[in-house]
Formats: sequence, C-alpha cells, structure tokens
Amino acid sequence: MIAPVKAVPAVEGALALETYDLTKRFGAFTAMDHVSMRVEAGSVHALLGENGAGKSTLVKCVAGFQQAEEGSILIDGRERDIANPIVARALGIGMVYQHFTLAPGMTVAENLLLAGGNTPAVIDWKAKRAELQAFLATTPFRLDLDARPAELAAGEKQKLELLKQLYLRPRLLILDEPTSVLTPQEADEVLGHVRAFARSGQCTVLIITHKFREVMAYTDAVTVLRRGKAVHHCRVAETDPARLAAAMMGSDPTGSTPAEVLHAESDTAAARAPVPAGARVALRLQGVSAMGDRGTLAVHGVDLAVRSGEILGVAGVSGNGQRELVEALVGQRPRHAGSVHVMGEPYAARRSENTRLKLRSLPEEPLRNACVGDLSVAENMALRDYDAPPLSSGGWLRFGQWKSRARAWIKEYGVKTQGEGAPIKSLSGGNVQRAVLARELAGDINVLIAANPVFGLDFAAVREIHGRIVQVAGKGGAVLLVSEDLDELLELSDRIVVMSEGRIVYETPAASAERHVLGAHMGGGH
Repeated sequence: MIAPVKAVPAVEGALALETYDLTKRFGAFTAMDHVSMRVEAGSVHALLGENGAGKSTLVKCVAGFQQAEEGSILIDGRERDIANPIVARALGIGMVYQHFTLAPGMTVAENLLLAGGNTPAVIDWKAKRAELQAFLATTPFRLDLDARPAELAAGEKQKLELLKQLYLRPRLLILDEPTSVLTPQEADEVLGHVRAFARSGQCTVLIITHKFREVMAYTDAVTVLRRGKAVHHCRVAETDPARLAAAMMGSDPTGSTPAEVLHAESDTAAARAPVPAGARVALRLQGVSAMGDRGTLAVHGVDLAVRSGEILGVAGVSGNGQRELVEALVGQRPRHAGSVHVMGEPYAARRSENTRLKLRSLPEEPLRNACVGDLSVAENMALRDYDAPPLSSGGWLRFGQWKSRARAWIKEYGVKTQGEGAPIKSLSGGNVQRAVLARELAGDINVLIAANPVFGLDFAAVREIHGRIVQVAGKGGAVLLVSEDLDELLELSDRIVVMSEGRIVYETPAASAERHVLGAHMGGGH
C-alpha cells in the first residue's frame, strides 16, 4: 500500500495526487486493474503504456468522466469522490485533450471565457479584455485575442487549448498526447513552459505520451501501465528508454534484450543496402494538385520521385495537405492537375492498374479507408483479388479458398480475431492494420504508399509494421511514407521531404537530417 501524503489541503497551488487500487471494468473487460500511483505536488509525471493499457481510463477517472468500481483517489492525502467533471474542476483538475475542443466560430477571447464557465448574460468586454491581456502577460504564449481557431496554425490551437486550462488556474493539469500536432520546436516550447509552471509550484502535471524523448527531457517521474496494471514506477533520472520500453512490452517473445527491442527498427533500416544511384524511378509525381474539402486547393503542384528500394518520408504538421495528397494518389480524391507515373506508365488509380503495376497502399484509419466494417476478416482480405484465381474460377467465387488463405494470413501476421468469419470491425485497431497489411503486402510490390501506418498502435505493433515496411524496400519496392511522427521518418527513411501549406518546401537525406531544421520548415519558416 502506498503511504498517503500527509498534507493540509490547499486552495491553490500544485496538488499531490494518489490513486489506490483503482479498478474500472467495462462488462467482462477490466480496463484498469487495481492501479496505484503517486504523483508528487509540483512534478511532471509521465504515463506510458501501449495502446489499450488503461492510460486514458485512468485519467478519465481522475478527471471525473468515468467512475471506478473499486479503489480510491486521494487529493493532498484526502480521499475524494470525483463523481463528474464539475467536481474535478472544483478540486482544481483540468485536462487538455488529444483532439481540439475549440469553438471554431468564436474568437480566442471568447474561447477562453467559455472555458471558465459562469459567463454572465452581458459581458463587460473592456474589463474582460484587460483581464485576459493581464493573464496572457503571465504566460509565455502570445495569441491574438480576436483571432478565430480557423485562422490559427495547429501549434497555436494546441497553445490555446493549454491556455484555456491555465486560465482556470488548475492545481493538476492532465495532458493527453499534447504534442501530436506540433513541430519539434513547438513541442519543446510547450513542454518547456509546462515544466516551468510545475516547478514554480503553480500546478502538478500528468502527461500521457508515447515519445521517450519527451519523457526523458521534460518529466520527473514515470508510471508504466501494461494490460490495465501499473507495472513500473521510477524517477526519470534513474531510467532510460530501453528499460521503459521493456516495461511497456513485458517479456519480449523474440528473446531480445531491452536495448535490442528499442532499436529493432533502426537496426533493420541500417542493415539495408544504400539505394543505387541509378535505381529506376518507380513512382513519379509531376505538378500534382488536389482540392481540399472546402473547395480550395490543398495540394499545390507537388513534384516527387521515389526510386525502387527507397523509402521517401513526407514530414509535416497535420493539415498541410498530406491527407489530400495521399487520397489523390490512391483514388479517393480527384486530382485537380498534374500527372502520376508508376513504373514509367501513366497511373490513374484504377483497380486494374493497381494489380498490373503492383501498387499497394496502407491508408490512415484502415477500418474507415481500407475495409468494409460489416464484412468478415476473410472477405476484407479478399477485396483486392476476389475475382482472380485461385479465389475465383470460371466466374464462380471460391469461398473456401478465401477462408483458407485468410486463416494462413491470420496466423502469419498474428491477427487476433475470433476467426476468419468475424466482422473486421470487431477487431482492435492494431489487428485491423495487421489484416490490411496481410492483404496489401502479399506478393510482389513495386510501389507502397503508407500514410501514418502506425498511428494509435501499441509498441509491439509499431515495431512489427515498421519491419514489414522496411522489408518491402529491401525487396526493391519504392515506399512513400507519409507520417506526422518525425522520429518514425528519421528512423525508416532514406530521404525526407517536408510538406507545408500543400507544397514541398524542403528535402534532405535522412542520414544528415537535423531535427531543428526539419521543424523550422514544418512550421513554415524557410
């Protein structure tokens, strides 16, 4: 049992948080299993774990969005019943979510006031603006009070989300993946200031992240969750990424040491032979433009060439045209202008061309973009070649062949499912991605287009999928890897280009790429 913090409850300033044997169930599934954790007042505490380990469940219980069936939450040593978010707010607990919760039609000033609640029917704007200006003067962030979220860059929106909580003077600030939409410079700026707030004694910070670099640079202590249990607690000064990775994953089935596990992808990438200077261009884009969802150009005249055996990484902050570019390439969005050639032939993203030219894709959100949720795993695995031998013969579909091949792929790719007949929507995100991988990586591949292929997946699934992508390049396939995770691109790519405001603005060999230079171009600075 963790000894309670003996402290007199304070009305302001950083609080101490403890959970004791906190347990949360959803039906027969135990999402959080007797989790005990201590977060010291004025510290920055990291919460690590694979996807589904229970991190979000834990913070939602602390923030009052969910109720645990067993266990206790202690604030400054006193047990508290946090029945709902209003109670949490009264205790000084604030939370910044991974996805933006801004009111798009309201100004920065109005969003800040809205966050505070208790807004009067008639607002004295002169007085309120003076109050908000005085508040901003106490923070390191500078935002135009009259700007609307639609006018703000992703990094500015994230800062506004943080300002909304700081305006309420929280005693505990919970951050859920706060840097997922930021450039490296913006991430360092936000985390640096959050750490400064904590060390000044104004608040305690609990941060969910999957980035070891952020944990080592900005946090004081860390708790690792695995399968709903708290399996590791330590001070950051006394650990390293390899030990944290081992705690997250448990015993590694390959028998690798923790250091080998952590560096598996980079070792695999390093083992690949350099791309020959004379290698054939397998994918070429010339002047490709595409319209966005709002009827304006989202992709402006993109020129790219990817050679056989090469992984070309496309970096950029979310919302800079990457999604529209990928959709235009794979046929989910019309091209406004430009041409695409695959293996020297004009390519219009038709199914027959995909088959003949051996082009495959791993789209973002595979359940939405690459599957039919109500169809079975076997049926989804057959979507690419259901009408070709051996899955079809003489115009007749051979369902037995569908099922037998699906069973083989399920075994080879480790897809966790109740069987090949289960609806694919019943699978977890990582297992949907494995099923799509099995289909897309079967046979020879000339070109693979992958968009955020490991987003939201757990540590083990990330390692596996990265290995599969590297294998494609190792066998001579050209890979276009679009990712918002700079670490992923630096680890896997041969070359990296940066996309900003729908244009390619920078290119560099990955081996000599500098993080701060990439970040400057991602943020629009040239």
